[in-house]
Amino acid sequence: MSDDGPRLAMFPLGTVLFPGGALPLHVFEPRYRTMVDEVMAADRRFGAVLISRGSEVGGGDQRVDVGTEARIAEAEPLPDGRWVLVATGTRRVRVESWLPEDPYPLARVRALPDDGPADGALARAAGAAIRRAWGLLSELGRGPAIRRDPGEDPWRLCDAAPLGALDRQRLLEIDDPTERLATLVELVDEVAADVHRMLAHGGPTP
Repeated sequence: MSDDGPRLAMFPLGTVLFPGGALPLHVFEPRYRTMVDEVMAADRRFGAVLISRGSEVGGGDQRVDVGTEARIAEAEPLPDGRWVLVATGTRRVRVESWLPEDPYPLARVRALPDDGPADGALARAAGAAIRRAWGLLSELGRGPAIRRDPGEDPWRLCDAAPLGALDRQRLLEIDDPTERLATLVELVDEVAADVHRMLAHGGPTP
């Protein structure tokens, strides 16, 4: 990995943030309190990356290389030093190198391209697949319905899909919006098929 690129404070997490998505955070660990203090005094930017193995608490985790730059949109400091935040994803970034943690994670990153508009027909197909999957999940009593119409925006569609962290990471790493939407439809259809089989057999396995 290269040592070039701007430095960015990093928040390893158990979830994936997409560009345009919202990330609520309750920051209580001392090193991340320090990070938020410094980020708030600067430009409010940090990076969010998925932890592929381990835990963000106390370090010792394994992290993916593709994440999302975020900007703090709302911040409430609590009397004991904790923070309650809402950040918004702005763009994808690739970690070029991890820097010494002093005291919180830092990395050199480079921005990843957004390769232009997506196929409208695929976007509509993705929206239909997502609505179908959530409808089936609601029959199992699982999860909320889509809170807002994602329209045909590829990232909003990814955010609205009922997918786990590893599948969301797979989507985040795809450069081409049309390929991303095609993969999204495939993944969501797999979820719908699994739920349909559960319903056909009388519900989820205990």
